Amino acid sequence: MIKPILIFGYGNLSRGDDALGPLLLDYIESHCDLTEIELLTDFQLQIEHALDLEHRSLVLFVDASVACINSFDFSQLSAARDKSYTTHAMSPAAVLAVYVSIKKQTPPPSFLMSIKAESMELGEGLSCAAENNFQQACLVIKELLRQPNLNHWLQQTEQALR
Repeated sequence: MIKPILIFGYGNLSRGDDALGPLLLDYIESHCDLTEIELLTDFQLQIEHALDLEHRSLVLFVDASVACINSFDFSQLSAARDKSYTTHAMSPAAVLAVYVSIKKQTPPPSFLMSIKAESMELGEGLSCAAENNFQQACLVIKELLRQPNLNHWLQQTEQALR
Protein backbone atom coordinates (compact mmCIF):
# COMPACT_ATOMS: atom_id res chain seq x y z
CA MET A 1 0.00 0.00 0.00
CA ILE A 2 1.30 3.42 -0.95
CA LYS A 3 1.36 5.95 1.87
CA PRO A 4 -0.19 9.33 1.00
CA ILE A 5 2.78 11.46 2.02
CA LEU A 6 6.24 11.10 0.49
CA ILE A 7 9.28 12.78 1.94
CA PHE A 8 12.30 12.51 -0.33
CA GLY A 9 15.65 13.46 1.20
CA TYR A 10 18.56 13.48 -1.18
CA GLY A 11 22.27 14.07 -0.78
CA ASN A 12 25.50 12.29 0.04
CA LEU A 13 26.30 11.35 3.64
CA SER A 14 30.01 11.34 2.76
CA ARG A 15 30.10 14.95 1.53
CA GLY A 16 29.81 17.19 4.58
CA ASP A 17 26.72 19.38 4.57
CA ASP A 18 25.32 17.56 1.53
CA ALA A 19 24.11 14.99 4.08
CA LEU A 20 21.39 17.34 5.40
CA GLY A 21 18.55 15.81 3.34
CA PRO A 22 19.15 12.19 4.37
CA LEU A 23 19.87 13.28 7.96
CA LEU A 24 16.49 14.99 8.16
CA LEU A 25 14.88 11.70 7.11
CA ASP A 26 16.72 9.98 9.97
CA TYR A 27 15.31 12.60 12.34
CA ILE A 28 11.78 12.10 11.00
CA GLU A 29 12.10 8.33 11.31
CA SER A 30 13.03 8.56 14.98
CA HIS A 31 10.74 11.44 16.04
CA CYS A 32 7.55 11.30 13.97
CA ASP A 33 4.60 9.01 13.32
CA LEU A 34 5.20 7.30 9.97
CA THR A 35 1.76 5.75 9.62
CA GLU A 36 0.91 7.98 6.63
CA ILE A 37 4.47 8.87 5.59
CA GLU A 38 6.94 7.13 3.31
CA LEU A 39 10.58 8.17 3.47
CA LEU A 40 12.77 7.85 0.40
CA THR A 41 16.42 8.77 -0.02
CA ASP A 42 18.95 8.78 -2.82
CA PHE A 43 22.14 10.63 -3.76
CA GLN A 44 20.31 12.76 -6.33
CA LEU A 45 16.99 13.06 -8.10
CA GLN A 46 16.60 11.12 -11.32
CA ILE A 47 13.93 10.74 -13.97
CA GLU A 48 12.70 7.47 -12.43
CA HIS A 49 11.73 9.29 -9.22
CA ALA A 50 8.73 10.77 -11.03
CA LEU A 51 7.01 7.41 -10.57
CA ASP A 52 7.40 7.69 -6.78
CA LEU A 53 4.97 10.64 -6.84
CA GLU A 54 2.05 8.54 -8.03
CA HIS A 55 -0.94 8.25 -5.64
CA ARG A 56 0.45 10.80 -3.15
CA SER A 57 -1.48 13.59 -1.48
CA LEU A 58 1.65 15.57 -0.47
CA VAL A 59 5.32 15.39 -1.43
CA LEU A 60 8.25 17.05 0.31
CA PHE A 61 11.74 17.17 -1.19
CA VAL A 62 14.57 17.90 1.26
CA ASP A 63 18.06 18.93 0.20
CA ALA A 64 21.10 20.91 1.25
CA SER A 65 21.68 24.20 -0.53
CA VAL A 66 24.47 26.76 -0.53
CA ALA A 67 22.02 29.23 -2.10
CA CYS A 68 19.71 29.60 0.91
CA ILE A 69 19.42 33.06 2.38
CA ASN A 70 17.95 31.82 5.67
CA SER A 71 18.88 28.76 7.69
CA PHE A 72 16.36 26.91 5.53
CA ASP A 73 13.85 27.73 2.83
CA PHE A 74 10.43 26.12 2.51
CA SER A 75 8.43 26.65 -0.66
CA GLN A 76 5.79 25.11 -2.86
CA LEU A 77 6.98 23.66 -6.16
CA SER A 78 5.58 23.79 -9.66
CA ALA A 79 6.46 21.49 -12.53
CA ALA A 80 9.09 23.07 -14.77
CA ARG A 81 11.44 21.83 -17.43
CA ASP A 82 14.71 23.41 -16.41
CA LYS A 83 18.29 22.79 -17.47
CA SER A 84 18.48 19.74 -15.20
CA TYR A 85 15.77 18.01 -17.23
CA THR A 86 18.27 16.20 -19.49
CA THR A 87 20.93 15.44 -16.89
CA HIS A 88 21.33 12.56 -14.48
CA ALA A 89 20.84 14.91 -11.49
CA MET A 90 17.48 16.65 -11.69
CA SER A 91 15.76 19.43 -9.78
CA PRO A 92 12.48 18.68 -7.96
CA ALA A 93 10.62 20.92 -10.46
CA ALA A 94 12.01 18.82 -13.33
CA VAL A 95 10.89 15.60 -11.62
CA LEU A 96 7.40 17.09 -11.38
CA ALA A 97 7.56 17.97 -15.09
CA VAL A 98 8.46 14.37 -15.94
CA TYR A 99 5.47 13.22 -13.87
CA VAL A 100 3.17 15.50 -15.88
CA SER A 101 4.69 14.23 -19.12
CA ILE A 102 4.33 10.52 -18.39
CA LYS A 103 1.11 10.50 -16.33
CA LYS A 104 -0.71 13.27 -18.24
CA GLN A 105 -2.00 14.71 -14.98
CA THR A 106 -1.15 17.33 -12.40
CA PRO A 107 1.42 16.14 -9.86
CA PRO A 108 0.53 16.01 -6.18
CA PRO A 109 1.09 19.21 -4.18
CA SER A 110 4.85 19.30 -3.72
CA PHE A 111 7.19 21.34 -1.57
CA LEU A 112 10.92 21.85 -1.18
CA MET A 113 12.80 22.32 2.07
CA SER A 114 16.33 23.51 1.34
CA ILE A 115 18.64 23.60 4.34
CA LYS A 116 21.52 26.05 4.18
CA ALA A 117 24.87 24.34 3.66
CA GLU A 118 28.41 25.69 3.67
CA SER A 119 30.77 22.89 2.76
CA MET A 120 30.24 19.73 0.76
CA GLU A 121 33.75 18.34 0.73
CA LEU A 122 34.24 14.59 0.51
CA GLY A 123 34.94 12.99 3.88
CA GLU A 124 33.88 15.95 6.02
CA GLY A 125 31.16 16.00 8.66
CA LEU A 126 28.51 18.66 9.08
CA SER A 127 29.76 22.19 9.56
CA CYS A 128 28.74 23.97 12.78
CA ALA A 129 26.52 26.35 10.81
CA ALA A 130 24.81 23.46 8.99
CA GLU A 131 24.22 21.69 12.30
CA ASN A 132 22.44 24.80 13.62
CA ASN A 133 20.43 25.10 10.41
CA PHE A 134 19.52 21.42 10.65
CA GLN A 135 18.20 21.89 14.20
CA GLN A 136 15.94 24.72 13.03
CA ALA A 137 14.71 22.63 10.09
CA CYS A 138 13.90 19.77 12.51
CA LEU A 139 11.59 22.06 14.48
CA VAL A 140 9.75 23.07 11.32
CA ILE A 141 9.47 19.53 9.96
CA LYS A 142 7.99 18.39 13.25
CA GLU A 143 5.37 21.16 12.93
CA LEU A 144 4.65 20.25 9.30
CA LEU A 145 4.15 16.60 10.15
CA ARG A 146 1.95 17.42 13.13
CA GLN A 147 -0.66 18.49 10.54
CA PRO A 148 0.29 16.86 7.23
CA ASN A 149 -2.28 18.56 5.02
CA LEU A 150 -2.05 20.99 2.14
CA ASN A 151 -3.61 24.00 3.88
CA HIS A 152 -1.25 23.76 6.84
CA TRP A 153 1.79 23.39 4.58
CA LEU A 154 0.70 26.37 2.49
CA GLN A 155 0.42 28.44 5.69
CA GLN A 156 3.97 27.38 6.58
CA THR A 157 5.27 28.54 3.19
CA GLU A 158 3.71 31.94 3.83
CA GLN A 159 5.40 32.12 7.23
CA ALA A 160 8.71 31.12 5.71
CA LEU A 161 8.47 34.08 3.32
CA ARG A 162 8.21 36.54 6.20
